[in-house]
Amino acid sequence: MATALAASLLLGAAVETSAATEAAKQLFGGVTLPTRAEPGAVGFYSKGCLAGGVAIPTDGPTWQAMRLSRNRRWGHPQMISLIEQFSQDATKIGWPGLLLGDISQPRGGPMLNGHASHQIGLDADIWFTPMPGRQLTAKEREDLPFTSMLQKDKFLTVDPKRWTPNHAQLVMLAASYPQVERVFVNPAIKKKLCETWKGDRSALGKVRPIYGHDAHFHIRIKCPKGATDCKPQAAVTAGDGCDKSLAWWFTDEPWAKPKKDPNAPPPKPPREMQLSDMPKACTAVLKAPGPANEQVVTYGGGAAPVSALQPTAQPPASVEALIAAQPGVTPDTIPVPLPRPAGN
Repeated sequence: MATALAASLLLGAAVETSAATEAAKQLFGGVTLPTRAEPGAVGFYSKGCLAGGVAIPTDGPTWQAMRLSRNRRWGHPQMISLIEQFSQDATKIGWPGLLLGDISQPRGGPMLNGHASHQIGLDADIWFTPMPGRQLTAKEREDLPFTSMLQKDKFLTVDPKRWTPNHAQLVMLAASYPQVERVFVNPAIKKKLCETWKGDRSALGKVRPIYGHDAHFHIRIKCPKGATDCKPQAAVTAGDGCDKSLAWWFTDEPWAKPKKDPNAPPPKPPREMQLSDMPKACTAVLKAPGPANEQVVTYGGGAAPVSALQPTAQPPASVEALIAAQPGVTPDTIPVPLPRPAGN
């Protein structure tokens, strides 16, 4: 306990001295353990943080986590429990198990590389590559390449040698859960589903086209019920999404390079997000004490289990309590996220 307290004090001091100069991604990317707090998603998917996150084990009966060196196996308990349920349900449709990509950092926040979202523990990436019938080595988890579902020599075209009906079933299964708000896939994959999916299409509108996402898909769940610090995304429009919002991706506009004005001054380098740009509750989350070790905050494991389905014996601090413990830190208006193309 003394060691954990000392570590939390050192973390608080580091935050105080570096917050004014370091980008937020450096601060959140440098934390290795979550807060020991009541679970809370703070802010928006692309501008926020995570309190009381739990880690999914590196290996489960129906999943294996990839890219372990990134330390992005953390999420809100509701996200972690959904992944477990999804992995079990996937085996019922003939999928051997999930390879898990990035979920979130221990305290959420912007990542050092790779994502704009995944900041509040409610997003998760799932590889289109099925889990092999053996345990991958640590090196394989780092080095195994992504396999794109697209043809290399054709514009936005799914490769029929790689894409199977089972892939389609997996995506639609992910979209079928009521707590899932969106499933992001490459526009070509969305088009393929629109053309070929013969089952229940009521959840097809949740499957949204977006850049990339040709070797993995991205599951996003709703803000947890009663999570007043979590800013929800606008609901998807009615229908299956096989409409003009999809057709737009097959025009030149999404892929055209911006026109340069020869008379315009040289562009300034983009400003990196600072801690001061984020919801002020994230300062408290960043400075809050953490657990003694990773094991006690790993879903379903450890001497003092932290379950995504059951409360702990002694309720930890809430996000509001964390804020109250930090003088001068008060809730702030959460910034409006950058707009996506219509319907996404």
